[in-house]
Amino acid sequence: MPATFLGTPLSLQRARVPSIDGRPDTDALVDRFGRVARDLRVSITEKCSLRCTYCMPAEGLPAIPRRDLLTADEIGRLVGLAWRELGVTEVRFTGGEPLLRNDLAEIFAKSAEAAPGIGIAMTTNGIGLDKRLPSLLEAGLQRVNVSLDTINREHFAALTRRDRLESVFAGIRAAHAAGIAPLKINAVLMRDTLHGAADLLAWAIDNDCRLRFIEQMPLDADALWRRENLVDAQELLDVLGTRFRLTQLVRDDPSSPAEEWQVDDGPHTVGIIASVTRSFCDACDRTRLTAEGTVRSCLFGDDELDLRGILRGGGSDAELAAAWRAAMWNKQAGHGISAEGFVPPARSMGAIGG
Repeated sequence: MPATFLGTPLSLQRARVPSIDGRPDTDALVDRFGRVARDLRVSITEKCSLRCTYCMPAEGLPAIPRRDLLTADEIGRLVGLAWRELGVTEVRFTGGEPLLRNDLAEIFAKSAEAAPGIGIAMTTNGIGLDKRLPSLLEAGLQRVNVSLDTINREHFAALTRRDRLESVFAGIRAAHAAGIAPLKINAVLMRDTLHGAADLLAWAIDNDCRLRFIEQMPLDADALWRRENLVDAQELLDVLGTRFRLTQLVRDDPSSPAEEWQVDDGPHTVGIIASVTRSFCDACDRTRLTAEGTVRSCLFGDDELDLRGILRGGGSDAELAAAWRAAMWNKQAGHGISAEGFVPPARSMGAIGG
């Protein structure tokens, strides 16, 4: 397996800020196609307590040296800068598994202090959430998405290479008890679990969770993704339609990746993020920070600009903001999965951050 698929970036443009020729005079994170990034995703670790086959290799990703990870203070500074200077209105912390950062509460607190008008959200597999949730809520956590692809214990263990389904359920129960709403569940569509999709939706309705299915993207560390094996949105709708009456709803926010369907007569809904077959690249509003502190303008683009070097080199907020704007100005048009000669990014999803 090529080493580049394990998570190390091909190169960091440490001192080479890309050209901003033609960029309008605006503070916002605008790109050449007129999109404006307002949604920040911050990966804070490559480590994870699971080994999902569509994300990580069985042995996990190579460890990032601790000195190369952004600190809580550095993350807080960048989140504050994004909110104050760049027009970012939302931030979501991802991994790997963010709960594996011992200083997670400090990260949230520093970010909330630096950007008091921003909502703190997290995507997690839920393992250990029940134990850490009180301190995270006190630090500013407001919204939680839990990744859960199946409620069948055997299938869960095969897909994640870990028998930890009950631990995930414990985290979900704790989030409900704490009053987190809506509690969203993210499920990646896989051929092996498609037959249980209707059961997962029924479980989500019974447990007052908002379920969203996600088409599998070519971001697996083992590079085994094949288009012909993809379970697409229409196939899922056909399966769910044998048990539920689904009525498509109008998408209020065109930048939202999820298409929504009302289930039976409501009030429950189910979402589908058809990243591959119904691309929403032309409305993308995301910007990403990797755990090492690089700006990644596109999930499928390997160009990364190193903000950590500017931070630790004594750079000013103005220098950081200018570099970030330049990185986003040069964002690519889309993922190009359907294009002839498509090449997946060098980093896997676990290394990029969800």
